[in-house]
Amino acid sequence: MSDKDTKTVGGSMEEIKERHLRYLRAMNNPIRRTILRELKGGSATLEELKTGTSIDEKTLGWHLDILEWGYCIEKQIKDDHACYLLTKEGSVVDYLDK
Repeated sequence: MSDKDTKTVGGSMEEIKERHLRYLRAMNNPIRRTILRELKGGSATLEELKTGTSIDEKTLGWHLDILEWGYCIEKQIKDDHACYLLTKEGSVVDYLDK
């Protein structure tokens, strides 16, 4: 696997800074941290996350996009439904707010 195929290794200092900036922006929100904690049990669909977090669908979708952009979650399509999975980067949510 080349460095460009990995999500944790950047080719230049600017790329690394950009990854960190995106990650920190994604994690720096209590609503997004709630979503990440909801995903600790495994994958979840939009409907399951909506039920578990009590966030309306439009707002939830916006936060999920930011979490995906910030490398905290991955979206996979299963049976014509989007499922969201926690990444290693997103799993540090347990160490925040303590």
